[in-house]
Amino acid sequence: MGDFLPYGRQSVSDEDIAAVTEVLRGDWLTTGPAVTRFEEDLAEYTGGTPAVAVTSGTAALHVAYAAAGIGPGDEVVTSPMTFVATAATAALLGGEVVFADVEADTGNLDPAAASAAVTARTKVVAAVDYAGHPAELDELGRIAHDNGALLLEDAAHSVGGSWQGRPVGSLADLTTFSFFPTKNLTTAEGGAVVAGSDELLARARGFRNHGLVRDKAAQRYPDEGAWHQEVHEFGLNYRLPDVLCALGSSQLRRLAEFRKRRAEIHARYTAALSSVDGVLTPAVREGADPVWHLYPLRVLEGRRRALFDHLRAKGIGVQVNYIPAYWHPVFEDLGYRRGMCPNAELYYSQELSLPLFPALTDSDVDRVIDEVQTFFKPREC
Repeated sequence: MGDFLPYGRQSVSDEDIAAVTEVLRGDWLTTGPAVTRFEEDLAEYTGGTPAVAVTSGTAALHVAYAAAGIGPGDEVVTSPMTFVATAATAALLGGEVVFADVEADTGNLDPAAASAAVTARTKVVAAVDYAGHPAELDELGRIAHDNGALLLEDAAHSVGGSWQGRPVGSLADLTTFSFFPTKNLTTAEGGAVVAGSDELLARARGFRNHGLVRDKAAQRYPDEGAWHQEVHEFGLNYRLPDVLCALGSSQLRRLAEFRKRRAEIHARYTAALSSVDGVLTPAVREGADPVWHLYPLRVLEGRRRALFDHLRAKGIGVQVNYIPAYWHPVFEDLGYRRGMCPNAELYYSQELSLPLFPALTDSDVDRVIDEVQTFFKPREC
């Protein structure tokens, strides 16, 4: 049967290990110079837009929504084709999540659906770059700004990509990244918030560090003593430590290599599977320059589960990304109902993520292709 192929896996080199070891031998393990260096290194991929490193992609979303001032009574319009954290972190701050449907081909937030969902209470429109394909950020930005809201780009899948010639991280008011091991680069666990606004950046940095105010000019009681610090707004400890930021800086130096190999694998799948009756290969919109985190094959005629089981039985670790967020019982218990976003629900019913990570060999990819093709071959009578 061959070795088990996961759908995603980190790529860690000797240089990555050396970068981490150097920090472990130094004076800083938590918040030190490697954090600043990683934030500066990441900004080179976001058109110079500054970054705030945090402990996960989920933390990045929580920090971004907090920076945007989401609270009770505020609405966040977002896509259901995402990991639950995109919605959950807004709900945890008291926001009301409004799900808008996705485009039938990309699985990204549909601007027309987002426009119809926006109300006077909308504070954030949160797009998701599904599978690494950037959302239509220019149009979504106009919709958000015309209604007095901010655009948030959940770019957990798309660091290093671009839309209409502009890098991911430079297009939205707030952009969030994830550096989980299966993503396009890793810090083990980790994420970042990127924003061009000094005010949003300051609020993000504050929330990341318990809301502590150490600047005497901003304190209410500055004469208390040199040790004094204050909390004006609640925050949490979302600080990404030096040891993980060192890994992140090292991984960023390999991002172009990762991107190239992911594109090669994606193209190999598409070339072999686009002629297979019973599947649809991923779409690419004009102006999109994706960094492919997933290869979302669409399996037609209700055969997704059968193909999933077939490939898993052959040692191929396919995955499904994602259950529509409002299908989770936590949202069901808040009154959300199935049927709200038919495009998203159809996409989910068909989606199957094939293995995609830089260490996959061409023979690994061909093994996956062969098994998919075998599954769809007509049975002889």
